[in-house]
Amino acid sequence: MEIFVLAVIISILFFIGKNYKTEEFKNINLKQKEIFQGDVLNHEAGLLVALMSKVAKADGKVGELEAEILKHTFADISSHFHNFVEVREQLKNLYEKEKENFSNLIIICDRLYSLTRNDYSKRLKYMEYLLNLAFIDGDFSKQEQEITEDIAQALKIDQKDYFNLITNFENFYKSRANEKALTLEKAYEILESNSNDDEQTLKKNYRNLVKKYHPDILEGRGESQNIIDEATKKLQEINEAYEIIKKARGV
Repeated sequence: MEIFVLAVIISILFFIGKNYKTEEFKNINLKQKEIFQGDVLNHEAGLLVALMSKVAKADGKVGELEAEILKHTFADISSHFHNFVEVREQLKNLYEKEKENFSNLIIICDRLYSLTRNDYSKRLKYMEYLLNLAFIDGDFSKQEQEITEDIAQALKIDQKDYFNLITNFENFYKSRANEKALTLEKAYEILESNSNDDEQTLKKNYRNLVKKYHPDILEGRGESQNIIDEATKKLQEINEAYEIIKKARGV
């Protein structure tokens, strides 16, 4: 399904693209690195990170796959600035702060809406990304549903569009559940690992594969859309294999 080209570790900049804005609301040319100064909460990217933090923590815990998405988000955004280390730290600090604060949810949404008032399709993409984050562990909890409903309403997402996105994700994961489950042996093979590897080695192999099949990296190399789509499918297989191994090990 084409909608799931957004699934798993896809760059936030895919959504922001050429309309990514500074706090002065000027377009940033992503082909030229710039110096960022100011509060990241005045950027669409910073506001989105704030919302991601709240969705990730909505059920009381941040899963490993959610953490991986967030980590790559920080790296992807900050890489477009000369002072990337500073920007990445700001985003990480923003995440740590915002994941513990749900009282300002509507304020954050209102800020993001004000920057995207005339671009409904962009807000819908943001909503899709947030829902993907909620579904990434295969469990769309009541808390995740409640917070994404609040966000959708505040961003003025049409209720029909919101529920269509949820239905697409539910059907996708239901279909995966009905497929023949990977064997543990096959899971190790996919992760280029073996049952004797310790947790650190297994995690290292997983992260190396994530980087290898990261759609944003492949896009940067000028690969065709077919290759990028295949890489996205491969990432889904890698994530499934990793989850199977972790469950088998009781991690």
